[in-house]
Amino acid sequence: MNYLKKIYCRTFQTGLKIALPFLPYRKPKIVGSVKALPDIIQKKKCSKVLIITDAGIRKLGLTRRLKTALTNAGIPFCIYDKTVANPTTDNVSEAMNLYLDSGCDCIIGFGGGSSMDCAKAVGARIAKPKQSLAKMKGILKVHKKLPLLMAVPTTAGTGSETTLAAVITDAQTRYKYAINDFPLIPRYAVLDPKVTLSLPPFITATTGMDALTHAVEAYIGNSTTYGTRKDALLAVKLIFENIDTVYTDGSNVDARRNMLHASFYAGCAFTKSYVGYVHAIAHSLGGEYNVPHGLANAVILPMILEAYGEKIHKKLARLAVAAGLAEKDTPCDEAAGRFIQAIKDMKVRFGIGDRIPEIREEDIPKLSHYADKEANPLYPVPVLMNAAELEPFYYMLMEEPGESSGNEGSEETESRKGEDEDDRTGN
Repeated sequence: MNYLKKIYCRTFQTGLKIALPFLPYRKPKIVGSVKALPDIIQKKKCSKVLIITDAGIRKLGLTRRLKTALTNAGIPFCIYDKTVANPTTDNVSEAMNLYLDSGCDCIIGFGGGSSMDCAKAVGARIAKPKQSLAKMKGILKVHKKLPLLMAVPTTAGTGSETTLAAVITDAQTRYKYAINDFPLIPRYAVLDPKVTLSLPPFITATTGMDALTHAVEAYIGNSTTYGTRKDALLAVKLIFENIDTVYTDGSNVDARRNMLHASFYAGCAFTKSYVGYVHAIAHSLGGEYNVPHGLANAVILPMILEAYGEKIHKKLARLAVAAGLAEKDTPCDEAAGRFIQAIKDMKVRFGIGDRIPEIREEDIPKLSHYADKEANPLYPVPVLMNAAELEPFYYMLMEEPGESSGNEGSEETESRKGEDEDDRTGN
């Protein structure tokens, strides 16, 4: 990246950091069960609810407890279940029309990150009916109160239930962009471990590593605060203590609850301190090829951490201590190395490879341009890179001619065959 662009990026990021204490960030109120939602809806004097989810979630029966609770309370509802991985502008339009035609005045995003992102975008369109989503992309372009918005995550990873971001894919161009504004933060986050119990092991792992990526990128960036550092460290601690348990024993309610809280805290960290190039690259792959976001983050994370080099070793050392991988007096370089290796070891245990086979060489300039455009100047990354400097990472992720991904018959392969039903996150 040339010198002038670096100055521009760092000046922009410094300005945002200075503004942080004065911006209206808030944390959603935590609710422990979907059964508590009817009381909230009635207290807010809402008359009809739109539940936004996807077909996989509905097929698994995960919405059943919520529907029963609403029915027993006499609260009418309708369901939009056509949300796809990396939700599109078409999804938002369809769900918005259902909301308006059905006379709804409350929205529940129920599912992975994509269902919650779709719900946020619908709320934004309801608040600003004359403005397209494309005109809302970027920062602080919604600035109107949304209808009552509640989020029920069925994966412990996206953090969308805490964030001010909704990531949407243009249905025509496949360009993926973020809408960021404070009204998009849900009013309530329902951290109910029972809706995550049926999550398959592989998706449990990739969404858990998605949460880990949120915490790590927030922590190593240049725009942290005491609060975001505290949240990120707590998230990392909880993930390392619980992710293997939920992977091997998905019925462990306590571990599932801990992972939901880890995802929540990681979301709180990155919604203020932002993410970095791991996410920028992952978003470009999700937009172009529908690569599940949690999977992409898991594959990319150690590669980017190594690329940052010594610049982040002190911070990685603190994360290693939080993860139980090092002591406070462990040399920084050693502790940082342990942390990166632990992530690589996770990938091996969870059957996650090192390649994204969907990548086509002819697409790489476009993909790196998308990543550059998303990340710069917004993301306060430890080391700045432009599109040309990001291109090599895509080549590293490509399979070489004649190379097998080494995942035939693995959980990753099976997950790709059926498309992740829950890892529908844009965050």
